[in-house]
Amino acid sequence: MLYYLIAAVIIALDQFTKYLVVKYMELGESIPLIADVFHLTSHRNMGAAFGILQNRRWFFIVITTVVVIGIVISLIRLGKKQPRASLALSLVLGGAVGNFIDRAMTGQVVDFLDFTLINFPIFNVADMAITIGVGILLLDVFLDGKKNR
Repeated sequence: MLYYLIAAVIIALDQFTKYLVVKYMELGESIPLIADVFHLTSHRNMGAAFGILQNRRWFFIVITTVVVIGIVISLIRLGKKQPRASLALSLVLGGAVGNFIDRAMTGQVVDFLDFTLINFPIFNVADMAITIGVGILLLDVFLDGKKNR
């Protein structure tokens, strides 16, 4: 239950921050929080991370649905037996559903976190959760591999 709650918090935070961006910023508007380093930039992405696969809305909806079902099944199986992997999956679940809601509702994902210093693609809370979750999963695989030697 805890892991679904974590996913729900990620979804709520992601959707709330995107709501604020859509409500209070013009598309393309950029607000420097740290000039030339980190800005809030209202951007829409019709593809995946780094702008790949643009205008593939139904592809992403189908893939995300399959991934979400797989994560839910994995969480049921892993549960408390593997807390690190379950935490990682809950983060990925929250992020995947957060971006899924955008794609299903409007066909585009609201991005707004903009590291201008390194010209990194603009991203959102859901993207952060997915990235951190995948990082934890990789760490889990690495640590389990070392334990099984």
